[in-house]
Amino acid sequence: MSRVVNTDDNGSADAGLEFCIRLSRAYANLTRRLDNVLSGLHGLSFADFMTLYYLERAPGGRLRRVDLAERLGLTASGVTRSLLPLEKLGLVSRQPDPRDARVGYATLTDSGRQLLGHAVTSVRTVAQDATEWVASEQIEAASALLGRLAGMNSSNS
Repeated sequence: MSRVVNTDDNGSADAGLEFCIRLSRAYANLTRRLDNVLSGLHGLSFADFMTLYYLERAPGGRLRRVDLAERLGLTASGVTRSLLPLEKLGLVSRQPDPRDARVGYATLTDSGRQLLGHAVTSVRTVAQDATEWVASEQIEAASALLGRLAGMNSSNS
């Protein structure tokens, strides 16, 4: 089934397409930079960092696996596969729910918290370098826009 795209006089459909392409390219570029720094200094990928970051920000340092999957944009099985190496390294642990055996939590260990603290410093440096030429008001506006595009709110950010 094909979809007809209507554009107004300003070419908003083309502008939206260009925005999405540039956003994708920027994401790939920034992720590559972060992967290089994190792997070289801390032995983590950016995906690993994001997992630890979301766990650290969660109440009690733990999240249901399904909630972690939603934040990371992964399936439940995808998040399980991504957690296995972090568990083997002792950065993350599993925690069952005492009231419901079907529910499992991922928790940040003390080692994971310590490594994340060092990694955050490295990520901040890359982020500062990537945005040094952008006014803080523009960063805040772009961050709000990206949050909306990502479906983020106070409960899942």
